[in-house]
Amino acid sequence: MKTSNASIVAAVAMTLGITLAITLAGIANAAELSYEQRKDVVYGEADGLGLVMDIFTPRGQANGLGVVDVVSGAWHSNRGKIRDHTLAQVYQILCEKGFTVFAIRPGSITKYSAPEMIAHLNEGIRWVKGNAKEYAVDPNRLGMIGASAGGHLACLAAVTTAEDVHSGKSGDGDESNTRVKAVAVLFPPTDFLDYGGKRIDAKADDDLGRILKRLAFPMGLNGETDEQVEQNVVAISPARLVTPSAPPFLFIHGDADPLVPLQQSETMIAALKEAGVSAELIVKPGGGHPWLTLPIEVKKLADWLESKLKE
Repeated sequence: MKTSNASIVAAVAMTLGITLAITLAGIANAAELSYEQRKDVVYGEADGLGLVMDIFTPRGQANGLGVVDVVSGAWHSNRGKIRDHTLAQVYQILCEKGFTVFAIRPGSITKYSAPEMIAHLNEGIRWVKGNAKEYAVDPNRLGMIGASAGGHLACLAAVTTAEDVHSGKSGDGDESNTRVKAVAVLFPPTDFLDYGGKRIDAKADDDLGRILKRLAFPMGLNGETDEQVEQNVVAISPARLVTPSAPPFLFIHGDADPLVPLQQSETMIAALKEAGVSAELIVKPGGGHPWLTLPIEVKKLADWLESKLKE
């Protein structure tokens, strides 16, 4: 699958139009927010800079369950991504159900590679577990969500942590453990070696190649062999890292996504099922990246999380 600059620009324009439509649709409910928002809570430090999250607590009855929202779009994690999730009614819908949401910003591709973002995300999960009592949530019944790049990072963190648990390095009762109980993601990249039938070349000077190089090689390419390049790419491709101890997954993906092929969710689903892990896929007919009626699917995501975390 070839992604040109023109197609990326068109997709961005479409996304902006959808965002505006979602904004207008949500204005009527702006005065009836289901949450209190605490901004820029520092959960860690990297390179002398604070790592931050926003915390959304329900105004109504809390259900004692927490959700980690991995806030990243195109592997950028600025406050605008929090706004996008707000406009998609992620926090409104989850907090209406009583969830407490920890919107973790793991850093951006301009400074950090995917493994570094995962390290930041894991630090944030440990912070949530360490402070669970303060927010009245069960540290052993955390869910995790993400969309697009945030979905990729959520998948990657979940399957790599699951591998550690499977090997006996940590347990659910350990606050240093970053395992979550269920993961629900929207249109995530999961396999960079087979991206819609195309192998992305980290050495290529094109859009996808430059993104992959930055994600997989924090210091850039410095004469690595093809085998070394593949090893680094596999290490950030969650569909290739699944183990039987991974948590249950829900995927929501549009079949007209111009940026992340539906095949990316299908590939991850197949890997999870092969490993004996519960995995479900909701396909949005005509859905792009994202789509106008996204809050409908967010409600399905919230219902699924509620069922899994209350088990």
